[in-house]
Amino acid sequence: MKRSNLIRLLIIMAAILPLVATVMVSGVGKEETALYKLNVPRGLDADYGKWIPADNQLTAAKIDLGKKLYFDPRLSADGTVSCASCHDPEKGFADDEPFSKGIKGQKGGRNAPTTLNRLHSAAQFWDGRAKSLEEQALGPVQNPVEMGNTVSSMIASVNKIAGYRPLFKAAFGSEEITSERVAKAIAAFERTLLSGNSPYDHFQAGEAEALPEPARRGMVVFMGKGNCHECHSLPNFTDEAYHNLGIGMDKPNPDLGRFNVTKNEKDKGAFKTPTLRQVTETAPYLHDGSVKTLEEVVELYNKGGVPNPYLDEKMKPLGLTAEEQADLVAFLKSLSGEVPQIEPPALPD
Repeated sequence: MKRSNLIRLLIIMAAILPLVATVMVSGVGKEETALYKLNVPRGLDADYGKWIPADNQLTAAKIDLGKKLYFDPRLSADGTVSCASCHDPEKGFADDEPFSKGIKGQKGGRNAPTTLNRLHSAAQFWDGRAKSLEEQALGPVQNPVEMGNTVSSMIASVNKIAGYRPLFKAAFGSEEITSERVAKAIAAFERTLLSGNSPYDHFQAGEAEALPEPARRGMVVFMGKGNCHECHSLPNFTDEAYHNLGIGMDKPNPDLGRFNVTKNEKDKGAFKTPTLRQVTETAPYLHDGSVKTLEEVVELYNKGGVPNPYLDEKMKPLGLTAEEQADLVAFLKSLSGEVPQIEPPALPD
């Protein structure tokens, strides 16, 4: 090939390649062009991609938008309650009250679970009624006790905030604000809220001194006599399943939990196993927030829960000594590690 022809070919290729790249990018959608790489802390499953829906991949723009929506009380009917009101970063991304306050000071009937490590979960809420984080995100918005809004009214409110339009465009490729996009953005942000790198995780990585002796003994109880690992399994210390511990079943009108979703008799009074990561920061405990301390939680399990016709078959008296119970609490405390330091963002005008 003549030198002049080669030069012309190179010039043509230089002009075409950017166009090809542009076509490829537009084909997958603008929001997919720069995927966000999560910094997964030690102890969690690093293969996090399997937990992220194909139609809601993580991007920095989407996460930034979701963070703002998570903290924005204007999603509620009266502009007073946000996701962060009940899932507060200062309180383990949960609440330190048995029941959180919604609009007009109303209180719900279940304790706010932490939003930490929801990346490792599909179904959401204590009863698993939401099949994904995306579906869960719109639940509190429509709950009359929590945010007391409707989806259409919430979208109308967000549409009135001009500052959100460029954020939606950056995240999704256009300024259109829809409930699906709101849910996807909030879910994307929540999937970045990870807890790991705890003393237990360091111990498992070979750092023998990371766990004090009482916590080591407690780990033996947890994996052995206490049989805790049966439901609180690795890596997130939860089997994501539903169990009846008997809590509240002695009330005149008990909360039937998972039964309200499945209508299966065996699910009466069953609630999802919560993660034990960062458990020192998420008191009070259980679905009704009725147990205030880890010592009380261990005592409840030690006696085999509260007898009722639907008590989970795994709930049996453990016969733990006072020392074993104290050691078990020490181990549970070793499961609290590093969490993201999230500051409330400046909200769009």
